[in-house]
Amino acid sequence: MPYRKRFDAVLFDLDGTLIETAPDLCSALNHTLGQAGRDGVQLDQVRHMIGDGARTMLRLGLEATGQEPSDEEIEKWFHVLLDYYWDHVADESFVFPGALVALETMAAAGLKLAVCTNKPVAMSNRLFEKLAIDHHFGAVLGGDSLAVRKPDAGHILGTLDAIGVAPDRAVMIGDSANDLNAARNAGIPVVLVTFGYTTVPVQELDANALIDHFDQLLPALSSLA
Repeated sequence: MPYRKRFDAVLFDLDGTLIETAPDLCSALNHTLGQAGRDGVQLDQVRHMIGDGARTMLRLGLEATGQEPSDEEIEKWFHVLLDYYWDHVADESFVFPGALVALETMAAAGLKLAVCTNKPVAMSNRLFEKLAIDHHFGAVLGGDSLAVRKPDAGHILGTLDAIGVAPDRAVMIGDSANDLNAARNAGIPVVLVTFGYTTVPVQELDANALIDHFDQLLPALSSLA
């Protein structure tokens, strides 16, 4: 296991990396848009709105279905979105194929696993609990856990502090420029999945490795070693 000699910790993004959350996020957004008197959006559209937090997704949804919203409108509808999503966080969401086996294999090898996501931490933990995978992670830091969030290096470094691992012994797994830039800013390597949510194709980003399936993760980590 060459990756075990190189790394002590693996950090994961959540939405679009570990879990296919777009269907439930799309439902929550469309519920909110309907309450606001707007038409809904398509699932493929929502996949490009995820990654910078729920407020940004809401703003993009409102922009795609009408006039640009004011800050007051966003705040008004933001709580409608969160309330609905809280109740429907795992209706259709699922762990990506191969991810559980990869998590179990890495944990058995002694690696510490943690999550660094821009999703609110309470919502992240609720989703993990609903999907019965919360026991895999030594720490979960959301977009509201610190004063900064991805792509700020502090979000990565804060997550590593929570599990007691130095940056030079860690790697980030993500699906977007936010993940890549956060990892780069923190000075750690990054592996990007090709099946996630991104506005820029991951092939155009300068990741250390790309994977099309979680079956490829451990070989990719070994290649970095």
